[in-house]
Amino acid sequence: MAVSEAQKRASEKYHKEKVKQTAVRFYPAEANLWEWLNEQPNKAGYIKQLIREDMERKRG
Repeated sequence: MAVSEAQKRASEKYHKEKVKQTAVRFYPAEANLWEWLNEQPNKAGYIKQLIREDMERKRG
């Protein structure tokens, strides 16, 4: 199914207004962290799960 120009614009607008994004840099001394992350099948899901677990620990 082809996506119309209006659908593309709406999707771009939504992402611009609602979706948050960040970048993480890994330096050579952190190569083991980079390698570990790259072994994960779902990198975003893995990072989000680590954050959820940390939030739970800190909430008690």
